[in-house]
Amino acid sequence: MPNPYAEIFRAPGAKGFAAAGFLARMPMAMAPIGIVAMLSQAHGEYWLAGAVSATYALTNALLAPQISRLVDRAGQTRILLPTTLIAVAAFSLLMLAVNQNWPVWTLYVTAFAAALMPSFPAMIRARWSELFRDRPELNTAFAFESAADELVYIAGASLSVGLSVALFPEAGMLASTAALTVGGLAFIAQRGTEPTRSNTGGHTTGSAIRQRPVQIVTLALVFVGTIFATAEVSAVAITEALGEPGAASLVIGVYAAGSFVVGLIMGAMTIRMPMQRQLAIAVGIVAITTIPLLFADTVVSLAFAVFVSGIAISPTFITAFGLIERRVPAALLTEGITWVITGIGIGMALGAFVAGWVVDTFGAQNGFWVSVFAGFLALTTVVLGQQQLSRTIPGSGSPSPQPAQ
Repeated sequence: MPNPYAEIFRAPGAKGFAAAGFLARMPMAMAPIGIVAMLSQAHGEYWLAGAVSATYALTNALLAPQISRLVDRAGQTRILLPTTLIAVAAFSLLMLAVNQNWPVWTLYVTAFAAALMPSFPAMIRARWSELFRDRPELNTAFAFESAADELVYIAGASLSVGLSVALFPEAGMLASTAALTVGGLAFIAQRGTEPTRSNTGGHTTGSAIRQRPVQIVTLALVFVGTIFATAEVSAVAITEALGEPGAASLVIGVYAAGSFVVGLIMGAMTIRMPMQRQLAIAVGIVAITTIPLLFADTVVSLAFAVFVSGIAISPTFITAFGLIERRVPAALLTEGITWVITGIGIGMALGAFVAGWVVDTFGAQNGFWVSVFAGFLALTTVVLGQQQLSRTIPGSGSPSPQPAQ
């Protein structure tokens, strides 16, 4: 039986842009926590560290879809090169401002400018779509990308903090900026796999967020991102309450591991079911598996419940991006994918905040009620949107509905 992952990398240029893109997306996980680690050590003020990091993260969440919209109109190279260089320069100035103790306002200005960093996960998926549009290999490619995103989130944050603590405050941000520089420029240099202008700059006007499928999927993934972050916050709180704070990293790792493995398996399969139904099933599993979290009262039971809760996260992401590729006009594809990624990020920020408040107010175990509520809202959103998600949009990746999708 042929390896489907080996098959997708036989496409000309696939190995090159995937490798460069993996490196370029590292700041997605490393930069926000790297800013916190850098400033908390250099200034000793967590509120300042959190405020500067939030300035970067929230501004990037707002700007990334707009940058991707320009990419859809003008092409990747023309937009990615200047925005990437600006982000690299801004990150460098931020590190210099911290090291040289420049005025506080310079921290906010440089963090704001660094938020021009484009969404490389969206750019990579746009290239896979260009290679495998209307072909089953695209599902495998999206599965690989979801697994890669999870690896970045698992390893990136730990690497950023670890370097800053072990070496010097700016070490984590320096590694993150180096990854963006090398990976970003290497990705941009590979013009052969860049989506053609006929697929990125067509006659479609307006923003992708006006497309009903983008609205439905993005909203659903805001709630899924909330579940993702709540699991992490609650795991830390519960293991601390149980007197075993060191077990938190193990529990969180198990959460991502379950999703990672199932996602890879799903990418190797050909599922003959409409994608909107696949999404409803995946989100339904996500919602149902949040319930056992409420009853975990030992580290072992918590790890098992978290593992089960995570199994459908990656399939949800894979199917969500597949739906966007098939239901959104090709001229808006990169922006549409970026909105979904932004939705996940907003959900994670929201989940961390709400879960933290619930844990502080009602106790560690009650943080998972946020997961249960968010799971119900995600499922409701997808179920109510089934009819809209089943419609083929003129100019989208799929000319007609396909049962095998």
